[in-house]
Amino acid sequence: MPQNTILSINNLSISFGKNEVIHNISYQLNQNEILGIVGESGSGKSVSSLAILGLLPKKISKITSGNIFYNNEDLTTLSPKAFQNIRGKKIAMIFQEPMSSLNPSMTCGKQVQEILLQHTNLSKQEVKTETLLLFEKVKLPNPERVYNVYPHEISGGQKQRVMIAMAISCKPDILIADEPTTALDVTVQKNIIQLLKELQVETKMSIIFITHDLSLISEIANRVLVMYKGDIVEQGEVYTIFKNPKHLYTKALINSRPSLNTRLKTLPTIKDYLNNITKTDIITSEDRQLKHEKLYSKPPLLEVINVEKEYLSKSGWFSKPQSFKAVNNISFKLFQGETLGLVGESGCGKSTLGNAILQLDKATAGQILYNGIDITKLSNHEIKKLRKDIQIIFQDPYSSLNPRIPVGEAIMEPMIVHKLYNSDEERKEKTIEILNKVGLSEEYFNRYPHEFSGGQRQRIGIARTIALQPKLIVCDESVSALDISVQAQVLNLLNNLKESFGFTYIFISHDLAVVKYMSDQLLVMNQGKIEELDDADIIYSSPKTVYTKKLIDAIPKGL
Repeated sequence: MPQNTILSINNLSISFGKNEVIHNISYQLNQNEILGIVGESGSGKSVSSLAILGLLPKKISKITSGNIFYNNEDLTTLSPKAFQNIRGKKIAMIFQEPMSSLNPSMTCGKQVQEILLQHTNLSKQEVKTETLLLFEKVKLPNPERVYNVYPHEISGGQKQRVMIAMAISCKPDILIADEPTTALDVTVQKNIIQLLKELQVETKMSIIFITHDLSLISEIANRVLVMYKGDIVEQGEVYTIFKNPKHLYTKALINSRPSLNTRLKTLPTIKDYLNNITKTDIITSEDRQLKHEKLYSKPPLLEVINVEKEYLSKSGWFSKPQSFKAVNNISFKLFQGETLGLVGESGCGKSTLGNAILQLDKATAGQILYNGIDITKLSNHEIKKLRKDIQIIFQDPYSSLNPRIPVGEAIMEPMIVHKLYNSDEERKEKTIEILNKVGLSEEYFNRYPHEFSGGQRQRIGIARTIALQPKLIVCDESVSALDISVQAQVLNLLNNLKESFGFTYIFISHDLAVVKYMSDQLLVMNQGKIEELDDADIIYSSPKTVYTKKLIDAIPKGL
């Protein structure tokens, strides 16, 4: 192993049963560097990193060839007991989903203490002091409070900071960060990236940063390696890979993300690049202007007037309830065939507003007019009828699909509820037609949700939504957790369906690049209020408020 190399992966192959998923890969991690590993779901980036920590599932997977050297010790030969002295102490990991990685039945402080008690000789009092210092180091607001609360009582960004505090508690030589910012707000993501960089400079530890977003890698890593279907297809300095990518797959990853400067009619996907299909048709500002003149010449489909949503919270048995306005005096108009982008950080009220429009959570004040009728005054029976016209595509397609029902039946279910079509045969025919429209074939009709990838499940969620032929669809963070190229496919699909069926969208997201690409108008929310409302291109090119500027500055731009 060379002098400054701390970790060396040599000709590593990993199999699940008879299926080889990692094919003879080799790379080095140097001391005091940040190495980025980029690739889509299924590329093997997480599996190869779990192998470093000896965390591959025992009965179904095995390392079939190769070595993993850490400080000249071959980790593939270690016993489970020997691994316990390395895992957490010398090599630590931050997982993708902090909510499922933290123990919900233990306070945040106890979870960090547990690691310190396991790997150090500190007393209980010293461990508490060290935990509070770690919480300060990862810039958690009010460390004393976080120490005593449970994971569900803090935000997603704060949970991720607790995970980072756990990971760096024993001052490891290597930190593996597996998609640590996926589905976080752009501003929180930027803070987490900044924090990891600061910690790396301070502690001189080496970091392996895993993501599917190449633009994000450019913000943090020194070197990058690109993985595709279990192979490393390219590796080198970040600047070189960005400015002069050699492999088609790398070029595809760079170009599949919506551009902030030009609006293509159809986003290129990985498949397009690998098949040498180029998409250059752009939507010009003249095209947009003509479209908008036509859109806004008709009466609005939806009018939101001074809408408020207030919640009461109690902090103790005898304390007075505190009122909190999640949505505060919001007004806007939405026109048929339009896409209104709704952006802001977590907790700004965008999903609460979406739920109020859907009548899933009633507004406490104001009017919501749909086709001129105030839907806040409708009876339950009338709201049930309205459900056919106003639908939602959820953020997490897996938890919004019933795991016990085949997807064909799941798509037919709303048709039966709303008495569409005359027979089950006719409904099945329509369902197959819809599956084809969202890019899935008839053979998927009898399969269950767990048999599909994330992108396919999102297509099924979209199919279920459009089965009722609604007029208005609320897309609530419906592409936030998808790979870049799958995201491109789903955005193209949503735009195609909009053209075919004349849908109107409210597109909720924290990703300003995606919202700018999709939207006609853009509504920026902050702490329950409208920060800005204007044409999406105007807001991006000349934001009027400090908050909007902060959101735009936080978008990973690439090099």
